[in-house]
Amino acid sequence: MPSSHFQKRSANTEPGFTTASLPDIVFMLLIFFMVSTVLRETDLKVQTQLPSAEALTKIDQKRLISAVHIGPIKQGEKKGQTAVQIDDALIENTSAIRNIMYGKLQEQPKLIVSMKVDRESQMKIVNEVQQELREAGTLRINYSSTRQRPR
Repeated sequence: MPSSHFQKRSANTEPGFTTASLPDIVFMLLIFFMVSTVLRETDLKVQTQLPSAEALTKIDQKRLISAVHIGPIKQGEKKGQTAVQIDDALIENTSAIRNIMYGKLQEQPKLIVSMKVDRESQMKIVNEVQQELREAGTLRINYSSTRQRPR
């Protein structure tokens, strides 16, 4: 009779899934998404009701675009006056646009300027902005609009 001392015992436990490296993996994914995500929100200080168009082309590379908003100021003592906004700043003097856009062009040589002009804007200011963009060397200009609905 075999002794119980030398009998092979069967273990009911299965090898477990080790979770020791799980916090490291989660932390690395978190860092990756924080670094690769671009969060650019601009606080619009001018109102822009874009004109409609029949044919539009969408630009896929959003990083190449710098928006210039032209329209009436929403609030404050100059409410209703046509103004120019680049990023989050209202531009008081249109000659400052040349320096701002030249700096952006140096950072991003393939820069596309997207002009978002309100329907009621004064064309004098739009022409001044176009002239300053030309002087800065930013010749790739896009005019934003909304898609015209079929009748």
